[in-house]
Amino acid sequence: MRVVSGIQPTGNLHLGNYLGAIKQWVAMQDAMPEGDDCLFFLADLHALSQPVIPAELNAHTTEMAATLLACGIDPKRAILFNQARVPAHSALHWILGGTARMGWLGRMTQWKDKAGKKGESQSVGLFTYPVLQAADVLLYQATHVPVGEDQKQHLELARDIAVKFNTDYGDTFTLPEPFISKAAPRIMSLRDASAKMSKSDPSDASRINLVDDDDTIASKIRKAKSDADGLPGEVAGLAERPEARNLVTIYAALAGVTPDAVLAQFAGQGFGAFKPALADLAVATLSPIRQRLTALLDDRAAVSAVLADGAARASVLAAPTLAAAQAAVGLQV
Repeated sequence: MRVVSGIQPTGNLHLGNYLGAIKQWVAMQDAMPEGDDCLFFLADLHALSQPVIPAELNAHTTEMAATLLACGIDPKRAILFNQARVPAHSALHWILGGTARMGWLGRMTQWKDKAGKKGESQSVGLFTYPVLQAADVLLYQATHVPVGEDQKQHLELARDIAVKFNTDYGDTFTLPEPFISKAAPRIMSLRDASAKMSKSDPSDASRINLVDDDDTIASKIRKAKSDADGLPGEVAGLAERPEARNLVTIYAALAGVTPDAVLAQFAGQGFGAFKPALADLAVATLSPIRQRLTALLDDRAAVSAVLADGAARASVLAAPTLAAAQAAVGLQV
């Protein structure tokens, strides 16, 4: 089994990023049997599909790597690297561009959503980046790829590209299967439970940043929007209470239990009792992450060294597949 997954490097990560994605990666890594592989990469090449500020992209790549390490990604158990350090990603992307069809890319929902009616003014990279995504996983003969709802179509495209390439040039690529883990929690804004927690929200009180100190975390939870009613004994009772449901979801995700288990513990209690308990749990979970992250960001060279080592290991795994694809299409290298 070989699992491959990527994440775009962004700055100022928050609780929603941790519970929705990073914690899932750590669990995946820890559950991987010895002899199987987990490859996690920072999709810095994908970031170029939109305008970038070079210094920010560079800094965010290091900061994202440091965050993953602080949250529990272990370079001894997983391979952590950034795309740009493994040129085989770009090389295979170009080869697969001869196999992918324009019609396939034009049907991508994310392209339609992001380009809208301004497709001709968008970058070529935004249109073709699903081909790079296909290269990202096919390059390593990935057997499984973790996918959310918004990425299922892209994994189907990767499989379509692999099938056509294998049909045209001979068996070269493994067809990756979706990796279905337990559903990642959807963490909403602390100020408006109809919107996802986001770093772009102008209100800092809407999110818990991974770099927030203990007092700030507790204060934000204390001031989080809730209601005056007590907590019910089961999740169905939160159907029309989005703010209450969000806080219970956060507690459950931090504690590693179900929302029903949380409600069984706090049924009948109001938020005057629940919020302090949630604040204590959030501080206990996030404080060690913040301390590790601060230490890592004080030694960015060491973080870059981890990425360089991961890229070297990834390159060894990628080389045979790239060579096979090049030979299959008749390239002399």
